[in-house]
Amino acid sequence: MLRFVSLKFGRLYRCAKLLLVGGLLVVMLLNTHSLLASFQRNELTDRRFLSLNKCPACFGTSWCRKFMNGQLSFEGWGRLRLLDAFNVKNVHFARYGEPREGSRRVVLKRLGSNRELAELEQRLCKRAAGRPRCDLAQAVYKSHFARLNGDVRLLTPGVVEGWSDLVHCPSQRLLDRLVRRYAETKDSGSFLLKNLKDAERMQLLLTLAFNPEPLVLQSFPSDEGWPFPKYLGACGRMVAVNYIGEELWSYFNAPWEKRVDLAWQLMEIAEQLTNNDFEFALYLLDVSFDNFAVGSRDGKVIIVDAENVLVADKKLIKQNKPENWDVWYESKFDDCDKEACLSFSKEILCSRSTVDHNYYAICQNLLSRHATWRGTSGGLLHDPPAEVAKDGRLEALLDECANPKKRYGRFKAAKELREYLAELSNNVR
Repeated sequence: MLRFVSLKFGRLYRCAKLLLVGGLLVVMLLNTHSLLASFQRNELTDRRFLSLNKCPACFGTSWCRKFMNGQLSFEGWGRLRLLDAFNVKNVHFARYGEPREGSRRVVLKRLGSNRELAELEQRLCKRAAGRPRCDLAQAVYKSHFARLNGDVRLLTPGVVEGWSDLVHCPSQRLLDRLVRRYAETKDSGSFLLKNLKDAERMQLLLTLAFNPEPLVLQSFPSDEGWPFPKYLGACGRMVAVNYIGEELWSYFNAPWEKRVDLAWQLMEIAEQLTNNDFEFALYLLDVSFDNFAVGSRDGKVIIVDAENVLVADKKLIKQNKPENWDVWYESKFDDCDKEACLSFSKEILCSRSTVDHNYYAICQNLLSRHATWRGTSGGLLHDPPAEVAKDGRLEALLDECANPKKRYGRFKAAKELREYLAELSNNVR
């Protein structure tokens, strides 16, 4: 009986798959003309496709000339708009430059799903016009962003605090850095908002509230050694960044020596973001295998999704000395049986000068046996060679880094793990 039921459901499943494939084929045949047109035209020159008509309720215009001149074009099947239904994250791959001169690959992002962008528009319109649809180009000037169009011309913590993870606890020093390095205006050398045009101000503030990833990439640029992609520019609601390479997940079963090198780089990233000469601690609140990529040429690990980065100003913490500010903070291990779990308190991250969050996030979600992703567990350092596994040192360090048994154990384990991975990496080269 059980076998009969199993066979019956198996046939139903196969039929459903055939119907789905057949349905897609019918849709494609009915839209053959549209499909051919998709390959022939470059939609990245279309103002409406880029949502340029909605500016300044957009992310910028610094790359519009390049878009309009046809210097960017979607790659291969990415030209088919029919496939956008499956592209929930609105991330696209494109080529930039003339093919004869050697074009390069770039990543285009809308910084949110279609649903999230639609909700943003509805909020702006309801506040400005009392209805869900309106002229967005005008509505943005009647939104809460417009408060900075009045007498307040300096971006201050009290105005934007809590708008996004980036500014959950902003210092004036951080905000000055964000505006001074804002790349969507020619006059990016001044932190005074009054030196920006109204449209530029609205774009900066909307980006800060909706998805501050472009501001993270501009304020902590790859050119200065930060582990993020290079920000290129924006046109409307399409942002362009450098293409890095395959996501970290692609290396889950790579040769041991490669995985050791990647693990060492990840721990170095955790250290750099936690302790640096600028005294800005950048805490990663979303750590998973698809938020990192590996350089196709240099093998360098880069953070490719920087939407959920909280920046704490250690200088300000030491200056204000909030309660327990100098007590080392240990993040709590979260055994939630789900992918990419993290347990943290934003308030504590903002008020302590010594925090182990980044080590915890990397060890628990990427390196140790507790890491799970796409139904696979064991972490990036799974199945070490016998000569490494025999003394148990690697496993012990990973366990203590992910789920410490001793007080301040993670701090010590993270330091020793970085050193041990560097040693292992050198030995296999």
